[in-house]
Amino acid sequence: MSSDAVAAARKGRLKQRYDNEFRLVAGCVPYRVKKGDEGSNPCSSDAAEVEVLMISTPNRADMVFPKGGWEDDEDVYQAASREAMEEAGVKGDINQRAALGHWVFKSKSSQNSTSPRGACKGYIFAMEVTEELESWPEQDTHSRRWVSPQEAYQLCRYDWMREALTALLERLSVIEPVAAASTPELTDQAGMYMMLQASSDSAMALC
Repeated sequence: MSSDAVAAARKGRLKQRYDNEFRLVAGCVPYRVKKGDEGSNPCSSDAAEVEVLMISTPNRADMVFPKGGWEDDEDVYQAASREAMEEAGVKGDINQRAALGHWVFKSKSSQNSTSPRGACKGYIFAMEVTEELESWPEQDTHSRRWVSPQEAYQLCRYDWMREALTALLERLSVIEPVAAASTPELTDQAGMYMMLQASSDSAMALC
């Protein structure tokens, strides 16, 4: 664990990227793998224990994965890494250039609207954590907690988080793939996003 001083979190939206009326966001599912007995199958759940890092938000019992605005002076991977550092106090490697998935997040005020106004388009990545900071910019509002995948499924605030977690576990060969389709390489084109047709408030995420 590092005690290095960290910069303050970025505030405001002066550099915020947009795709037409959609605000672009980036985030990640931070994870670590604890190795089991030597000689075991490395893809077996008995040989490796996967944990994911989740963060709290004020006055809520459920938890989230770090994400936030993608700004115009950084690429999407840098944005996801910055949000993990600011909100969760971790640094790590985004080893695969494909996202776990692409989602549309809607605020409560716009969830019943068909207009993109007030909505976000987001890329969520897998991040293997290599460093935990003792202090981080948003620790006053976001505490962090390592949990098992089973506990994470219970704590996840929104359905898209469970889908991202499932994609991570598939990628780590902890569970069998749910679908054979691979995630496309990222571009800035709007057509690369997957639109979620949420059926309840629980599937809507705040930008």
